[in-house]
Amino acid sequence: MPHETATAFWTLAPGQGALREEVLARPGPGEVAVRTLYSGISRGTEALVFEGRVPESEWQRMRAPFQAGDFPGPVKYGYISVGVVEAGEPSLIGREVFCLYPHQDRFVVPADAVTPLPDGLPAARAVLAANMETAINAVWDAAPGVGDRIAVVGAGVVGALAAWLCAGIPGTQVQLVDVMPGRAALAEALGLDFSSPASARSENDLVIHASGRAEGLRLALSLAGFQAKVVEMSWFGSAEVALPLGEAFHSRRLTLQASQVGHLPPERAARWDYRRRLALALDLLDDPRLDALISGESDFHELPSLMPRLAAGGGDVLCHRLHYPTPS
Repeated sequence: MPHETATAFWTLAPGQGALREEVLARPGPGEVAVRTLYSGISRGTEALVFEGRVPESEWQRMRAPFQAGDFPGPVKYGYISVGVVEAGEPSLIGREVFCLYPHQDRFVVPADAVTPLPDGLPAARAVLAANMETAINAVWDAAPGVGDRIAVVGAGVVGALAAWLCAGIPGTQVQLVDVMPGRAALAEALGLDFSSPASARSENDLVIHASGRAEGLRLALSLAGFQAKVVEMSWFGSAEVALPLGEAFHSRRLTLQASQVGHLPPERAARWDYRRRLALALDLLDDPRLDALISGESDFHELPSLMPRLAAGGGDVLCHRLHYPTPS
């Protein structure tokens, strides 16, 4: 391997990040050394981590597969990395792969921790793999049916992907709902109908909430029809959310169900594992329309100054992609 050190992004304390050099071990038997091409920022979850808003009760459950350090910090966190195998397992050398690894320019992991990209899938689009996995899990939890009227509240990356998946079911009428009028262009690029909250269709058979905001969840409940299901994808960290569970919630017999990517739905756990789900996510990314979900790109070395701005929110940010320098 050409280098014996690596550079990684660490959250040192809430709201403060830095690049750190660390020793990089050479790959042993059954391992691979990966040079990162791109990584993606999971804006919602990583913002909570960066700002120190992961509740103590979730410190263990929230650990990423190759996390270093502990919450609230210093911690090396992230799970969207696409790179090329430079050394190690011979069958993988030269292959572009996806790995659930933090933001780091080179790393060594067990060979079974990387998944080769399908032929033809651009590495630059593969940063959407983790978001696609989350959307797949949510759609499994939601269990939409042929012909269902479906509203997805929150046109971020995960919400848009969930809506896109639901729209592929014959006869469904899917509406993507967001407070930002600019997200109408995203919906159009993905072949989806778009609505503002004020004009969103009510009496839906299924509602998926992915806005990350309490008012979005309240809207989702109001858009559900009699005996309909509302699937909650957003995670609010340590924040408390007030919901109108009086009013017509009980008389309309609504179901509010959590969805979280860390566990497979019980009805699939006997046949599916995380590797099979990831392989499906990568296969589904073979659609150039999904490039519309990547709204910006920066150099990896800009991350310490970039992360505070992304965590603060604002702007029409979807998936923000980091590119890594090519060795000279």
